[in-house]
Amino acid sequence: MDASNLTATGQDLRSWLACMEAAGEITRIEGADTQREIGGLVDIAMRRMGQPALLFDNIPGHQPGFRVLASILTSVRRIAMTVGLPGDTSEIELVRFWRDYMRRARLIAPCEVAGGAVMQNVYSDDAVDLLKFPTPRWHEGDGGRYIGTGGMVVMRDPDTGWVNYGAYRVQVHDRQIASVMASKGKHGDMIMRKYHDRGEPCPIVVVCGVHPALFSVAGLEIPHGTGEFEAAGGLLGEAVRVVAGPRTGLPIPADCEIAFEGFIHKDDLISEGPLGEWTGYYAGGAKQEPAIRVTTLMHRHDPILTGVIPAIPPNDDTFYRGTYRAGAIWHELEAAGVPEVKGVWAHEAGGSRLWLTVSIKQQYGGHSRQAGLIASQCHAGAYANRFVVVVDEDIDPANMNQVVWAMCTRCDVREDTEILKGCWSTSLDPLSYPPDQRIYNSRMVIDACIPWHRRQDWPAIVRNSDDLEAHLRAKFGAFLPRS
Repeated sequence: MDASNLTATGQDLRSWLACMEAAGEITRIEGADTQREIGGLVDIAMRRMGQPALLFDNIPGHQPGFRVLASILTSVRRIAMTVGLPGDTSEIELVRFWRDYMRRARLIAPCEVAGGAVMQNVYSDDAVDLLKFPTPRWHEGDGGRYIGTGGMVVMRDPDTGWVNYGAYRVQVHDRQIASVMASKGKHGDMIMRKYHDRGEPCPIVVVCGVHPALFSVAGLEIPHGTGEFEAAGGLLGEAVRVVAGPRTGLPIPADCEIAFEGFIHKDDLISEGPLGEWTGYYAGGAKQEPAIRVTTLMHRHDPILTGVIPAIPPNDDTFYRGTYRAGAIWHELEAAGVPEVKGVWAHEAGGSRLWLTVSIKQQYGGHSRQAGLIASQCHAGAYANRFVVVVDEDIDPANMNQVVWAMCTRCDVREDTEILKGCWSTSLDPLSYPPDQRIYNSRMVIDACIPWHRRQDWPAIVRNSDDLEAHLRAKFGAFLPRS
């Protein structure tokens, strides 16, 4: 079927899955175990982006019909269809979509409903059993099984009532015990500390298995105070249907696959990790992280657990995030007054954070340096960045051959690089510092634009003219690759 004519409508994972199967974007695998085989197969599949998503069924040791879906957004085509774009959308067209989405800031409040498919099976207190799901050990060196890699963690600010959901990792420890790891400075960590400072436990919901558009928003750098449910509604074009958690009252997508709620008590910590993370290392190690004491478990019949797996980039966790992070940075550059931004790319080999490329049409001396410095520190680009490269408008920021060519021929390393110290980072970054905290890193801004004062005498570029290119494509287009 021609995937360019398909888009993933609906709000639940199953409508998305049906669309992707119709487009030939799903590979079904039966009989793989959770201890080594599911994670190992995902590792192999993610080494080259563009492969189909993997749906695991008939998993040994688990109830028939309980499934695992991974490699969800490892292709531009699936990402595009997920957000309602044609399947043949290009990388930069997808980034531009996210830029426009940020610029429009369309928000649609969620709609609370009386019930939904997630309420088909509800268990409370001692009847809760998180071990019933086929949660994989995603990497051989992981310290446990992670049910929360492709889900949403929902909390409510006790001061303002603002509901936040984010993409934080969640490990299963026992039938009624899980843990959550949210880096310092992330909204989830700030909300949790507010409850604990009041002497109260923090209510929390973990959701596993939603339409990937909802999950995508969980990883966006949504501004503090803006609700992800509202942002997801704007992306879907309709209000997200939610049910209230029986114990916490927190909103839960009504047709999600799996959800559980509970409470995090102050100083109630449990050994968490390690998990092979998005930088490609076990840099974080095993640490004491907040325990979730689960009170309620809900799931659909024959639930599908989703995994968005961090590993050596490119991987499912970094590839899809790169497209919308680039769009968010593009928007924030323009909002900061930087003119003539022509494109942004968060390279997948840098985990969608460590390497950013910004393309501009230079307007004045210092324009390129301004763009690079702001990209390195704006909200969407500041966390765990390492390199920002600024290039001219003739360079496709998603084409690394062109970017490296610009760096090699337009950047004077004596004059065109800036080193920044003490920037926002994470213990998942193997180069973060100081050793006892691991919260800072250093980064470089590389100006790979034609020097402003050399624009008039810069050598001519060896490339077909636009007229010749158009002539050749009109006459011999059937023999030529798509530009």
